[in-house]
Amino acid sequence: MPSLMESMYFIGRYILPVGVLAILLSPAAAFAAAGDEATHESDHQEDVLELPEVHVHGLSLNKDQQLGPVAKSTPWPGIPASLSGQELDDWMKARLLVSKHAKVTVVVLEPCKHRELTTAGVNALGKWTFDPQMKGDDPIDGELTVRIHFRTR
Repeated sequence: MPSLMESMYFIGRYILPVGVLAILLSPAAAFAAAGDEATHESDHQEDVLELPEVHVHGLSLNKDQQLGPVAKSTPWPGIPASLSGQELDDWMKARLLVSKHAKVTVVVLEPCKHRELTTAGVNALGKWTFDPQMKGDDPIDGELTVRIHFRTR
């Protein structure tokens, strides 16, 4: 049977370094108190933003890529007094020709079933104002098509 001194020498020489090495190589989380574990994902749950679905129509354009005139003011037509109180579901389609000097010309492509609504739409569209279409730094003639839906209940 080994003596006490031999046992202490054996433990100090062989077992103790292995124990220290095991402690140094083990992850620090093994020694964390209960509840102190790293919770990286849960720490950032309040940072997560859920945005509603967004639909983007067309392209965001800069001055060199502008594909049409840019509306500055778009007053909408009202329902004429002669049709007031009636249930309406009618629409019209018009092309707006915008000169390089920002002058607007309205061309009706498809009129409403009610002539009064077409007249109200043309009058309102004639009041729209635009910045002209640009090609680089130069204004050019441009056009756009608009559909107006008249609906009452």
